[in-house]
Amino acid sequence: MIPSPDIAGTAPDQVDWRALAGRLFPQGHDIAEKDNFLSGSAQVDGATVTVVGTTGHTPIGIEIALAQAQAILATVRDHPGRAIVILVDTQGQRLRHRDEMLGINSYMAHLGKCVELARRSGHRVIGLVYDQALSGGFITSGLIADACYALPAATIRVMGLPAMARITKVPEERLTELARSNPVFAPGPENYLRMGGVADIWSGDLAQSLRDALAVDRSADRRAVAGLERGGRRLAQHVIDAVADDVPFK
Repeated sequence: MIPSPDIAGTAPDQVDWRALAGRLFPQGHDIAEKDNFLSGSAQVDGATVTVVGTTGHTPIGIEIALAQAQAILATVRDHPGRAIVILVDTQGQRLRHRDEMLGINSYMAHLGKCVELARRSGHRVIGLVYDQALSGGFITSGLIADACYALPAATIRVMGLPAMARITKVPEERLTELARSNPVFAPGPENYLRMGGVADIWSGDLAQSLRDALAVDRSADRRAVAGLERGGRRLAQHVIDAVADDVPFK
């Protein structure tokens, strides 16, 4: 256990996962890091939870996707009902020819299926973005959980505005203007909170925040509902309802 409340890492742009784990799991943990992959277990209110995650802004390649899937499957097999906590710090999907040729999309889909198997087997799955969460790496970690949370200083975005401008051919100045009023275009945990992608932003007593999150039944996906209620996604739930009711969307 790390008693220091300071979670700033030694590098100015990174968060120290060890200090974070000390605040999340004051009752103790045995989380270990290997090649920027985090795995282990921790104690929460006397119960053991499985912890998997990433650090060092590492991209999600086939090795980490498989390692996360293996840890989740081992939990389902050996520890029925045990909660799973995913700690997120990634710069996104690894952009290498090797990973693409090996079918990185299939590895990520496999990870998603493993999380869904855990969910259907009675495991609570909680994601926490404690540093970076970008693009495909975020989808297969925090967003795939029952609920995703974030720290106030976390960086969350699907695509940076300069890259978005290059892809969409919309001037960056126009995208910057849109980002001021539309959270879909804007990075940051507050905007993802408005859209429903982030359930809450944690500050203060992180251990209590985790306990509260694990106590909530999120078996039903209410992210689109939350986005509508918070004004960040005004049409998603209406479209979902129209499709479910098989009626034309207006």
